[in-house]
Amino acid sequence: MRSLRDAWVALAGLSAVFLFEMLDNSILNVALPTIGRELPASTTALQWVTGAYAVVFGGLMLAFGAVADRFGRRRVMLVGLALLGVASLATAFVTTAEQLIAVRVAMGVAAAMTTPGSMALAFRLFEDDGLRVRAINIISTVGLVGLAIGPTAGGFVLAVAPWQVLLLVNVPIAGLAFLGIRFGIAADDPAGLHRDPLDLAGALLGTATIVLALVAPTLFVNEGAGSWLPWAVTAAAVASGGLFVLRERSARHPLLDLELVAHPLVASGLAFKAAAGLATAGLGYLVTLQLQLDWGWSPALAAIGLLPQVIVLVAGGALLNPFVKRVGLERAAWLSAATVVAGLAVYALLSDFGYVWVALALVIVAAGIRVVGVVAGTNVLRGLPADRTTIGAALTDTATEVTSGAGIAITGTVLAAVFTGSIATPDWSAAQTAQFEHAVTIAGLTLTVLAAALVGWGFLRSRQSVTREPDRRVVVSSSVGE
Repeated sequence: MRSLRDAWVALAGLSAVFLFEMLDNSILNVALPTIGRELPASTTALQWVTGAYAVVFGGLMLAFGAVADRFGRRRVMLVGLALLGVASLATAFVTTAEQLIAVRVAMGVAAAMTTPGSMALAFRLFEDDGLRVRAINIISTVGLVGLAIGPTAGGFVLAVAPWQVLLLVNVPIAGLAFLGIRFGIAADDPAGLHRDPLDLAGALLGTATIVLALVAPTLFVNEGAGSWLPWAVTAAAVASGGLFVLRERSARHPLLDLELVAHPLVASGLAFKAAAGLATAGLGYLVTLQLQLDWGWSPALAAIGLLPQVIVLVAGGALLNPFVKRVGLERAAWLSAATVVAGLAVYALLSDFGYVWVALALVIVAAGIRVVGVVAGTNVLRGLPADRTTIGAALTDTATEVTSGAGIAITGTVLAAVFTGSIATPDWSAAQTAQFEHAVTIAGLTLTVLAAALVGWGFLRSRQSVTREPDRRVVVSSSVGE
């Protein structure tokens, strides 16, 4: 493709894929009380209505990324979109919580088949790095708009229609995506795929590691750090991860070539994405609790309080291309990741002094995320061979998913250790308020230190990339046709 205009059909389809990923959970969360009443469903069942999707999605991304690189990214994505349409349509016939969880599992499989491929196919549409950044920026902007409007749109829909409509909306989105990819993207060139046998043992170990790593944070929050179960699941995740590494080092045809992951561009990009995931999840969790439980804001007022972040995430795309053009992809990646850490530090140290500091922290973190989400992922794909791009995209999404879970687990564990009594109890005592504020500072600083360590390591790896190859400024065309 020579310009973004030439690729508009493909970009429309790929944007619809990312819209589905961002819209799906955010639009459904607002309906959970209604679902609980109508099905009916227990608290645990409601948790798995959203949790099952996230765990299956995160757990299968690497495996489906490897499959797509071998059998065709476009082919796997089209199959995944067909599955998404069928699973979403099945929502109309759901009568129990268990059936809804099964539907959400199928949607998670569909997301794992489609989401990594959207970034990989967008990257492969163009040879020019500037056009690649602009294309991925367009796709991510559409998804972020969906994330921003999801809860509000869901609330309006529930006022006039049954909750099933919130998932049935995926049917036309999947149809739009299918048509855009079917007619806008050429079939995979066999020369761009690789024919190594699929490492089934590695796929199973990798999936088990990620699933356990995603389940463990939920158990820490729900069961508490004093329970043996979350620690047992964490130990199982570590053991499975160790076996996965041993398998990949010894396999003749590994699922994930660890030497490629060690490439400076790949390693630094993954570190920056991981730091952003850790900081964003922890910050979102803490701010939500602080606004509603500590300060007593209503859910509607709390949603308004989060608007500064939403505005920056959606509108910040207009500044991304000039910024990347000015400083280059490598520098943009570590600068934006460092910005996320700075925003988290502002929140940890100053949030007790009033909302203006919370808003400032949200704006700084959102500005960093808006850039790092695009450029770090692009750098990962730049550092990989052409026949490994889908598993590379899956790696970036997996890094974000796992560290997001870790961010929530760390925050929840600190709160459980410092705060006495039930955190959901109204009318806190003065002692409980002080405990919560102390926990916010401890959790915020802990996340800041961990995210800073990831960014620092990523920066050192990115410096190695610069010494290996000259820093290439991204040329972003300003012509109307692009």
